[in-house]
Amino acid sequence: MSYEPEVNDYVYWKPHIEGWVYFKGEEYITIETSVSLKDETNYEACRLHKNDRLLIVCYASQWKELKYVKTRQSVYEEETDSIPLTC
Repeated sequence: MSYEPEVNDYVYWKPHIEGWVYFKGEEYITIETSVSLKDETNYEACRLHKNDRLLIVCYASQWKELKYVKTRQSVYEEETDSIPLTC
């Protein structure tokens, strides 16, 4: 049986792509590879989120290339043994 990614799974994909599954639809997922705080100007312009996120699209036909690492309970989970997001 092949791996089917779920939101909040940490995955490796290709040599330089790793991160948390941020969104899952029927046709693709997005992988969050980095997060940074918005600067004051950008935050004032849109207070919806405090962070900028870099998301990579991975289509369902490519899910077989993903390597599952671990799952977190939610995006708010405190990471004591976190895996650094690199790209």
